[in-house]
Amino acid sequence: MSDTQKLTAILKAASDPIRRELLTLLVQHGPTRVTDLARHFDVSLNAVSKHIKILEAAGLVRRRTEWREHLIEADMDPVRQIDRWFQDLRSVWDRRLDVLDDVLKRETEDE
Repeated sequence: MSDTQKLTAILKAASDPIRRELLTLLVQHGPTRVTDLARHFDVSLNAVSKHIKILEAAGLVRRRTEWREHLIEADMDPVRQIDRWFQDLRSVWDRRLDVLDDVLKRETEDE
């Protein structure tokens, strides 16, 4: 999977408000059982499980088993990929703003 495809999968997975809230809970509380996560939502356990599978497919969470418990934990590496993409966008805007600033300074000097 290319970096562009990975970023698309990450952004798609994070586009749903329930999945974003799941990520937030996992970052705040650490590894958590699916049943404990489901208590925070007004949807079925099955629906929460499906949301988690989408987050897993995008690499945003991982599942580990301890004895009989399945714990879900956030993986921040994909979030760093989103941050790098935003940094690239910011750098483009910064360059454009620098050019605009130069143009405005020249116009002011010409007056």
